[in-house]
Amino acid sequence: MLLFIICSTFAFSQELARFRISPVKEAGVSYMAIPLDGVKFNTDHGRLAIYESGNPENEIPSQLESGLNPKLWLMFDNRQGEKAYVLRMVGNEPDKPRNLSAELDDRVTILKRNDNPVLYYHHEDIPAPEGAAERFRRSALIHPLISPGGAVLTNIQPPDHLHHYGIWNPWTSTTIDFEEEQYTVDFWNLGAGQGRVQFGGYIGKDQGHLYAGFKALHEHVSYVGMDEGEEMLAINEVWDVRVWETGSENVNIVDLTTTLNSPLPNGILFNQYRYGGGIGYRATEKWQRDNSRVLTSEGKTRNETDASTARWCIIEGETEVEEGVSGVLFLSHPGNRMHPEPMRMWNEDSAGGTGQIFFQFTPIRHNEWKIEPGRSYTLRYRIIVYDGEMTPEKAEKYWQVFASSPLVMFDR
Repeated sequence: MLLFIICSTFAFSQELARFRISPVKEAGVSYMAIPLDGVKFNTDHGRLAIYESGNPENEIPSQLESGLNPKLWLMFDNRQGEKAYVLRMVGNEPDKPRNLSAELDDRVTILKRNDNPVLYYHHEDIPAPEGAAERFRRSALIHPLISPGGAVLTNIQPPDHLHHYGIWNPWTSTTIDFEEEQYTVDFWNLGAGQGRVQFGGYIGKDQGHLYAGFKALHEHVSYVGMDEGEEMLAINEVWDVRVWETGSENVNIVDLTTTLNSPLPNGILFNQYRYGGGIGYRATEKWQRDNSRVLTSEGKTRNETDASTARWCIIEGETEVEEGVSGVLFLSHPGNRMHPEPMRMWNEDSAGGTGQIFFQFTPIRHNEWKIEPGRSYTLRYRIIVYDGEMTPEKAEKYWQVFASSPLVMFDR
């Protein structure tokens, strides 16, 4: 029977390429993008499949990402050494149940793993809190971010900062040079009424066996210098958000990649400021000074973190999950501006002395950043969401995997 299955597989398949993957030292499992630019294939004729060389019955789970530069994703365990693979075009099979999904309704997109929500992305405005000005409404944000055990790890519209929204990233102090006038615009502090960030539409959605995600357009609009009721589009931003398969019940991995450009003829200047842009995080209100902790890649604890730089930052605290603790590990990619990246971190006396947590990777903390017209700029972050405690050694391994990609070598 096994011989028949193998023969049948080859009878209805076509070999497209052979390649090898060389591992990153001292790293765990990487999400690998196999470039397909030089591979001739047409998915009208079947689907792409990867097999270990010499083991044709063992198909490796993979997921195709189409586009200008198509790629095929797989999970590669660096600890197992170099491996050789065969890429084939095979016959289409009935769709198998996907363990990762992106579910859209009229308010949110929910990314799930094994039918459990990982995060909610809001494309519809969340209304302003009762009694607050209408300008405090907001879309284009993540809340809640949920641990594998079900703990909610984000907070929105807290009374001390109504403009804090889970995971979000507007710019606080910018300069626009437009029609021989200069304007200072704050897209962050909604109460200032100078600008805002809003959902501009979905670009795409993906779901499969390795990841589920979406691409969404965010529009940064300015009201400064405009007539009443008018606005000016100052920044286009694309969020690429993905939840990955991890093979672990107590860890979720989320990638957030943001790509920025400005349609303005003179671009826009992100002024040097202590916070703004990057990736902002308002933690659950349950985490306060006595039941949470912070640790960075440079060994700094919470009261030492603000204005310092790091590759990664652990934020964790007590929750009602079985392990008693949940957390979020933020990773900054080495390709990001000003990496190791500056941070904004409230100290333990924040929020009226309660010690609630606000954190941000802030690429303009120490230097301004000019967004030139006709150019795009990208920032990449990975968010490890977990139950149980995170050690510095484990955090560093997660960063090594994110920072370095195994080498792919095609056999010609």
